[in-house]
Amino acid sequence: MPRVPRRLPPVLLDGVPAGVALLDVWAHWDPEAWVRMACALAAAFALIVRRRLPLLTFLLTLPAVLLSDAVIASLIALYTLASITRHRMLLVVCALLFTLGDVSSWPSPGLDLTRGSTFITLGYTGATAAAPVFLGQLVQTRRDLSLRLAEISEARDHEQLLTAQAVLARERAQLAREMHDVVSHQVSLIAVRAGALQVGTHDAEAKEAAGTIRRLSVQTLDELRHMVSVLRASGGRPAELTPQPSLADLEQMVGSSGIDVRLTTDVPEGLPPTVQRAVYRTVQEALTNTRKHAPGATATVRIHHEGDAVRVIVTNTAPT
Repeated sequence: MPRVPRRLPPVLLDGVPAGVALLDVWAHWDPEAWVRMACALAAAFALIVRRRLPLLTFLLTLPAVLLSDAVIASLIALYTLASITRHRMLLVVCALLFTLGDVSSWPSPGLDLTRGSTFITLGYTGATAAAPVFLGQLVQTRRDLSLRLAEISEARDHEQLLTAQAVLARERAQLAREMHDVVSHQVSLIAVRAGALQVGTHDAEAKEAAGTIRRLSVQTLDELRHMVSVLRASGGRPAELTPQPSLADLEQMVGSSGIDVRLTTDVPEGLPPTVQRAVYRTVQEALTNTRKHAPGATATVRIHHEGDAVRVIVTNTAPT
């Protein structure tokens, strides 16, 4: 798990810049120019709300830039605004305001555009204003990039988890099919053969052994059914794991049941798939119970349509 960097307390985030601005005011302190010093102090204390109101904070620091040499507060406010806002034109206007305010000497402006030194001063002051803007934009870009990388990493981890779950679901589906289609069928045949041997033999030892085999086969078949149901429940949608039988598959299922079955059907074509599956499963379960509990018996399956209902009747003879 990546280490999350610890953030500074809000008191430090707001108090340290204000303290640096107060040091700048102290360095340019002039007790006779109390108006200038008042504006400088107001600009320094305005930094306390710079993260909540960045544009207002910058505007409150402009009088200090225009009237005094204490410009650190305005530069900090400009950096904060650049690290938060996404309006580039607003940043350009704020940088120009800082530049014009810093090169002007209020209340007696001495901005003489006919002198070459004025343009040098404008260029130097403009670069000074551009520095916090570029730094703030760099911090904002880095923050956005970090968030984007975190989203990409989270999406990649989620994709890997989904891939692992899909692979596991396919493996469970394949295992469930093999257990249901192969193993369960073979165990059912073992139980049927053991039941027939138990009924047909006259040897007491063979009868007991056949009964044991049949009992264990039936128990194993029940456990297999439970395991298949668990695999299907945890491996994916049932539609992906099991075939969807219909009435067309009913005759084949009856023929491979290992029981002498007489099948009679009288249902219309075009029944809904859900109804066909319900009929198929009903007959399948009934024949399975007959094979388990009445070995050697014959069965009769009658399926007929009555009004809006489909009735399934399964009967069997006594075991032999």
